[in-house]
Amino acid sequence: MEIKKIFVVGAGQMGNGIAQVSAQAGYDTVIYDITQELVDKGVNIIKKNLERNVAKGKMSADEQAAILGRLKATTTLEDAADADLVIEAIIENFDIKKEVFEKLDQITPPHAILATNTSSLPITQIAACTKRPEKVIGMHFMNPVPVMKLVEIIRGLATSDEVYQIVEETSIKMGKVPVWCKDVPGFVSNRVLQVMINEALWELYEGVAPAENIDNIMKLGMNHPMGPCALADLIGLDTVLAILNVMYTGYGDPKYRPSPLLKQYVQAGWLGRKTGKGIYDYSNQ
Repeated sequence: MEIKKIFVVGAGQMGNGIAQVSAQAGYDTVIYDITQELVDKGVNIIKKNLERNVAKGKMSADEQAAILGRLKATTTLEDAADADLVIEAIIENFDIKKEVFEKLDQITPPHAILATNTSSLPITQIAACTKRPEKVIGMHFMNPVPVMKLVEIIRGLATSDEVYQIVEETSIKMGKVPVWCKDVPGFVSNRVLQVMINEALWELYEGVAPAENIDNIMKLGMNHPMGPCALADLIGLDTVLAILNVMYTGYGDPKYRPSPLLKQYVQAGWLGRKTGKGIYDYSNQ
């Protein structure tokens, strides 16, 4: 099967990045969200990213126009009716994803592959919400999507070899490096990453060091491009908490128990860059 049209569910931080690399790769791309305001915001971010690339000489104005010409925005999920591949990139909440996948299973053509950008939720469980579990797969992009090369591909229990091969080839066409792993809570990336972030938040909670010092130690001592506190703010503290809760429940291991400070930040609505305040204050940026 040839992928010609990709439908991206969610126009937020991850969704608009996925839609951008999809359109850049030559696919007819539809970006969806529940309100026109959210869709417009996502499309505007894509436009700004492309304008920046033109200004830097990374692409021509004609290439920019061609990419935008392949991009369509919608608030109607039924527009996925002729999609070959759907990539879901919404909130990390199983019940909400379940509802979306049940609808997509009814709307999309029988041949369509349903992929999820989930950071930690079981692919097998999501696939079981559909009548096509063999066509459901994890396609976990990294943030920011237009920059980061990795796509973590996760096969559910029923995912077919053909579907895996198609998703791997599509990832490569998008300019990504696909790497597979098993369907376990947190997969590989977040099973390692979130423990580090959580430990940094425990240290912050215990007063071991301020956030700036924790980040500088990891950047200068471990050669990380970004410290764990700044990275948590970029990911979104609500997402970090959701991933940790999935792993804590899935493994029953206390090493995944979320820091009380992380819970407080989320309760306060201090979710990171997207709200202007998290571990750091971004109100003046």
